[in-house]
Amino acid sequence: MKPKQLARAIGKLALEKNAFDIYLIDLKKSSDVASYFVIISGQVDVHVKAIADNIVDGLKEKDIKVWHSEGYRNLQWVLLDYVDVVVHIFQPSVREYYSLEKLWGDAPLEILE
Repeated sequence: MKPKQLARAIGKLALEKNAFDIYLIDLKKSSDVASYFVIISGQVDVHVKAIADNIVDGLKEKDIKVWHSEGYRNLQWVLLDYVDVVVHIFQPSVREYYSLEKLWGDAPLEILE
C-alpha cells in the first residue's frame, strides 16, 4: 500500500472509533522522518486506546504490522510507526501543547471527517 493510501486507511480506521480532528500531513518534501504524519484526537485515555487498537488490528488484517509503538502506558499520546506513515493519537490538551501540525505548517494538509 502506498503511503498516501495507508494514511487515508488509518484515518478511516480512526473514524470508526469516533476519533476527531484527523489531519493527514504530507511530509514528502518537508522531512526525511516519514512521508505522512496522521494526527488524531481522542477524548480520554480509553478512547485513545480504542482508536490505536482499531488501527493496529485493522491494518494487521491487511498484513500491515506496526513497526514501533509508544505511549500505551499512559495513553495521553500514542505513537504508531508504520515507517512511511507515523500516527500520533492525542488527548486534546496534549495535542494542543505539542501542536505538531504547526511545526509542519508549510506541508500540505488534508482533514478527514
